[in-house]
Amino acid sequence: MPTSVEMRRAIEADWRRYASSRGGLFASDRLSGSSPPSVFVGSAGYPRLDAGPMLPPDHGDTSLLDSPERWAGRGLEEIVRHRLSLVRGVRRVDAGDTSCRYVRSLQELAMSGGPSDSDVRFEAAAAPAAVADGYSPPFGPVGRVRDASFHGLRPPVRQVERAYYDTDLGAAEAVVGMYDAGVEVSRIQRCFSAGMVGRRRRLVPTKWGITATDDAISSALISRVLDAPLADSHRVHSYAHMGNLFCIVLFPHRWIYEMIEAWHAPGGAVGFGADSEDARGRRGRPPSIAGAYHAARLAAAEHLAAAGVQAGVLVLREVRPEYAVPVGVWQVREGVREALRAAPVRADGFREAVEAACARTSVSAKEWMAHGRTLRLARQRDLSEFF
Repeated sequence: MPTSVEMRRAIEADWRRYASSRGGLFASDRLSGSSPPSVFVGSAGYPRLDAGPMLPPDHGDTSLLDSPERWAGRGLEEIVRHRLSLVRGVRRVDAGDTSCRYVRSLQELAMSGGPSDSDVRFEAAAAPAAVADGYSPPFGPVGRVRDASFHGLRPPVRQVERAYYDTDLGAAEAVVGMYDAGVEVSRIQRCFSAGMVGRRRRLVPTKWGITATDDAISSALISRVLDAPLADSHRVHSYAHMGNLFCIVLFPHRWIYEMIEAWHAPGGAVGFGADSEDARGRRGRPPSIAGAYHAARLAAAEHLAAAGVQAGVLVLREVRPEYAVPVGVWQVREGVREALRAAPVRADGFREAVEAACARTSVSAKEWMAHGRTLRLARQRDLSEFF
């Protein structure tokens, strides 16, 4: 994968091209536009951190700019171009101070049912500060907020409003309740980061909130499928977008989940990362492949819960060189969702299913098998062979 320096240079170059096309618009210390709505919370300096709105220099329906659920099938360049139009406002706040006027205004923005007109005055003109952390989508310039106002707020989503005002509801319960009510995962993640749920409320860095939300929802879904009947066949699903190829194997088994990533490094080398769990959950250290693990886990558990079955899940993700700028783990969640919506290829057994999945990638089955634990099942003989 590209280095952080290369990613920063690529984003800054794209930003300069975008800024030059908008004349001197970004030379001002004031910005007026419609926030999608969008709130971003940084992680540097926690528990003192930078939080603020994100908005483009445009008015109208800007919801697409922060709605990852609508981005599947779009190209990498298009996503980056859209995101570079979002200016991020920041102000230093205490993570635990969710009652201050500024934070309350951000929470009201996050709760809005649609784009909201926003006026922000910065201490100086916003400047490029590319961030490509692999968790959240990139954005354009950053400006330190002197004052901000939001008006024309849309009526809040009912379940979001209910969770916000219910201070006796635990954070995980609130997150799952919003999900069950049909609230988009990306909106739930923003509300979580803005300190809007739970009994002891705190602002949470966006990249932490993304993973915490994915984990809470997928854990709830997994608990529901543990009593479901086993899937009755071996299936292979696949989907490719933005330089990422996802191949998912579902097989008859009590819940077991593994995700293996392979990425192409400069010079032709291939790097690997893998993590797994069984019905008892993960134990020990956090996943080495971080947010991608939980994003794919949510999509897989969601599919099984909707189908009313329990299965083993193996996710193979090949990250190809054309994925030059990471746009966030949303693309993992949406990529696995799209794969599982597609018609599967059926296999006669686990070994055949794994071979079919690996054959779709440019990495050999031998290499995949060498880096995964679940794949060792492919080397075991099925008990049915002895009867």
